[in-house]
Amino acid sequence: MKPNDLILRSARRTGLPATMLLAPFVIAFLLFFLVPAGVTFWMSLTESSLTRTNAFVGLANYHTLLNDPSFWDSVLNTFYFALLTVVPLTALGLVMALLVDRFVKAQAWLQGVFFLPFVLPISVMTLIADWMLQPSSGVINHILGIHRPWLADPYWALPAVAIGTVWWTVGFNMLLFLAGLRNIPADLYEAAALDGARGFTLFRSITWPALRPVATTALILQVIASLKVFGQTYILTSGGPFNTTRVTLHYMYETAFTQSDAGYAAAIAMAFVTIVILLSMLQAGVVRWMARREA
Repeated sequence: MKPNDLILRSARRTGLPATMLLAPFVIAFLLFFLVPAGVTFWMSLTESSLTRTNAFVGLANYHTLLNDPSFWDSVLNTFYFALLTVVPLTALGLVMALLVDRFVKAQAWLQGVFFLPFVLPISVMTLIADWMLQPSSGVINHILGIHRPWLADPYWALPAVAIGTVWWTVGFNMLLFLAGLRNIPADLYEAAALDGARGFTLFRSITWPALRPVATTALILQVIASLKVFGQTYILTSGGPFNTTRVTLHYMYETAFTQSDAGYAAAIAMAFVTIVILLSMLQAGVVRWMARREA
């Protein structure tokens, strides 16, 4: 047998297990992502309800969407919510991780306290947040000594939902940063301490450079999660007051299930997915540019 034949046979043998391992993911990706995405795109080109598909209308739904102020208001609300949550979630996750890593004797207790809200289902989280934000009996108003109807105030409703979301999900980022901290070799800190480095100098020279990739990952994950917000605003405010907390997914839900306009709801979904993809590409480009600049 020729050497080339042996190489080809070996490549086929090693490629078969890889194909078998990839097959479940590829099948799931096709069934649960590509096929639904294709059906949604086709539905966005039709005049459809929840139970039937009517005439093909081409890009008429997208033309209506471009001139729909309710859609653009929901997009602005979504990005406003992301602005209120992404940076605080990342920064607080880092601070919590540093606290857990610093207080060695109380690590298990602190880690449990910080992470506990993240395991709560959204129904329990919104129930607690609603109780804390009540105008007369809420804990927040009692601490601040005021009588503000947070969830009924057009200016404070979305920030109030954002604060509840930060309290609920910050534990996940804390775990990400804590894992990054524990991967930093202790020898680096010992060597820096021998050179007289202390406090913030250690953080700036060793801790932050090592955690920068973790911070980038946390930011990307939080942007995606914040843009997908729906449950908190739907349960706590139902999009009010005056639609100031109606985010894009909420508007899509109302269009599909309240107005029974599935074709237009599909167009909203496709347009919003396109916006998220473009934003993700822009974010990835900025990260690569910053990495090249630092290199």
